[in-house]
Formats: sequence, C-alpha cells, structure tokens
Amino acid sequence: MKTKFTAKLLATLAPQEKAYRVHDTQQPGLCIRVLPSGHMSYMVTWGRNKTATLGRVNVVTLEQARREAARYLAEAQEHGEPLAITQARLSDAMPTLDAFLRDQFEPWALAHQRDGDNSVRAIRHSFADLLALPLDQVTQKRIEQVRTGWLAAGRSPATANRNVTRLKGLLSRAVEWGVLPEHPLAKVRRLKVDGRGRVRYLDLAEEQALRKALEEREEGIRADRDSANAWRTARNRELLPDLRAAKFADHLKPLVLLSLNTGMRRGEVFNLHWHDVNFQGKFLTVEGETSKSGQTRHIPLNKEALAVLKAWRGDIVRVGFVFPAKSAGRLDNVKKSWLGALKLANIENFRWHDLRHTFASKLVMAGVALNTVRELLGHSDIAMTLRYAHLAPDTKAAAVELL
Repeated sequence: MKTKFTAKLLATLAPQEKAYRVHDTQQPGLCIRVLPSGHMSYMVTWGRNKTATLGRVNVVTLEQARREAARYLAEAQEHGEPLAITQARLSDAMPTLDAFLRDQFEPWALAHQRDGDNSVRAIRHSFADLLALPLDQVTQKRIEQVRTGWLAAGRSPATANRNVTRLKGLLSRAVEWGVLPEHPLAKVRRLKVDGRGRVRYLDLAEEQALRKALEEREEGIRADRDSANAWRTARNRELLPDLRAAKFADHLKPLVLLSLNTGMRRGEVFNLHWHDVNFQGKFLTVEGETSKSGQTRHIPLNKEALAVLKAWRGDIVRVGFVFPAKSAGRLDNVKKSWLGALKLANIENFRWHDLRHTFASKLVMAGVALNTVRELLGHSDIAMTLRYAHLAPDTKAAAVELL
C-alpha cells in the first residue's frame, strides 16, 4: 500500500495476522513495517532486497525518518550503498584489537621479534580498555586520550612513547597484511623526551655498598645451607651441595658484577651462552639476534669480568646459558633477589638498567672517548651516548681555553 504518511495515518495503522508494509508517497524509499505484535518500524529501500531499518515509530519522528531515508538514497546513488551499511559491513569483517593480537600478530611477533612475548604482553596490559574495539576504531583521538591519562597518572613521556610505538608496530603489520587500508595512528607524534636528562648511576660509595651487600647476601645463603644440612645430618637425610666450596652462592652476584664491567643489557646477560665467551681472547660476543640494535658486538673482558666468569664456570667445560634458570632454560627474572640486595645496601631509585649507566658513566669520567663508549654499549646512534657527555672531565672548559 502506498499513501502519504501523516500523524493521523500512523495512529490508524493496526497489526494484522501477517507483517505488512506501507510506503510513503512523499519520500521515495521510505516505508513502515507493521508486525503482528503491533511493533512498527521505519525502513528505507534503495534497491531490490536492499533495505535498512531506521528506527521504531514513536521513537524516530516522521520528519527524522524522511531525512534519513533521503540521505540513504543519496549515498546509495553516489557510493553504491548507504555509508552506514558500508561501515557496518566493514565492522563485521574487521577483527578486534584483541582478536588480531591473538590470532595474527602474536604468532608473527614470537617468530620474528627478539622480545615478541614481552611486546604482546605490554600491548595487552597498556591498551586493555581498547582490546574489544574493531581494529579500525583504534583511532588517533582514542590513543591520545589514553596517553593523556598515563601522563596524568604519573607515567613518563618515555614510557608513553614506548607503549604507543609497540601499538603502532602492530597496526603497521595490519596495514601490511591488508587488514587495514591505512595506518590509523600515522599522525600520532612522539612526546618530547629529554634525551640528556639526569643519568642514574652508582657513585663510589654506593658501588661499595652494593658490593658489600652482595657479599653479605652470599654469606646469608651459605649460612642457611649450613643450617639445612645440619638438620639433614641429624636425621640421616641426604645432604645438599656445600655452598662453602662454591665461588658463588647463587647467580645474583656474578650477574651484577658482569653487568657492571660490561654494560650489557639485562636481556643480553640472560641470553648469554658459554660459546659466546672467549676466555683465551678475553672478550664476549653479544649476538645480533639477541641485541636491541640487531647488531653483533664484541665486548672486551677486564680482569674482574674475566675472573667472575671463570669462577662461575668452574673447572669444567660448560654449554648452554651462562646464567640458566633452575629448569636449565633461560633465566628471565631476578627482581626479588635484586631488590633485596638494593635494600640491604640502602640504595634507592636504582634499576637494573642503571648498572649499564654506571658502566658508561665510569668510562666517560675516566676520559674514554664517547664513540668508544657507544661501540661498547652497542648504541646504533651517537645521540644515545651523548647523555653521558656532561660527565667527561673538563672537556668543554679545556676547549674554550684554546681560544
């Protein structure tokens, strides 16, 4: 049935045994569908078997329905279908951030990224509130809102940059694999970070305190083992290995001393294998596949570093990880023991990574050229090493005295 829609007409439409439609003669494509239940909805038709519901009668006004119907028809004429239909269709086919992360990005990251598992875990944690969104709705506006929230909560710009960079990397893969037509965060800029800000490193007193704490911790572990074996002896139990005969009670002290003397990143130390250590040549190799820069580098071993590795190895030839986990696999966490040592040494505001800063700072203060420090640290760009430049002994003052 076709008739001009009016308020009076709408009031007279009654349900029948079967659903039926009434078409408006004023606005082409607009109709009302009346169900046997009495529910009535505005609908628009722009082609054969091509319809969409605009809303319930008495919820959407007649004028609103006519405007929407006219817009749908105009968009269908220009684009082949109304834009709302296009967006709904794309959303149905578009995976959520969570689904793409789980089904596509995570398998790729684990196979191709050095720290793929950490990257996936960080994205899930940092962007938990966005995981349910279709991938194309992870917009610049949303990310900037999330980032603003981080800063308000006290997170540093550097941390915010790292989080966003990980997400942008995921979205780059989505574009590359044809899931997204374009990168939604292409215009999101990095926050400004003071690249030459204060570097935290151990001063002489702190380093001495840390070394003393590590030794006290070792003695505590040995004393606990002595006590445990005394208990076992009294009960005729099998004794545990005597730690008094070992050079180190556990892995923490050699880990710290090696890091202080080589400047290796924590992950690089954890990934170190015995075949990477050349005792005769007195150097170790950080393989490119385990290095942050992706480049292999060779680090000379000074007397203490060499002595630590020899003592940790013992008198037998070893293979596998230099610092294995109890399961013999890769060690990935020393947080509890590390924080305990710092507390014992009364050292505050100091991270494991600051051992690397301590290594670099001591070299610069000893007059070592910045480019040499850069090579030892494995920095791909001298700009990263320039954060230590202010520690060089009177180089600027000496320079201006040449005038």
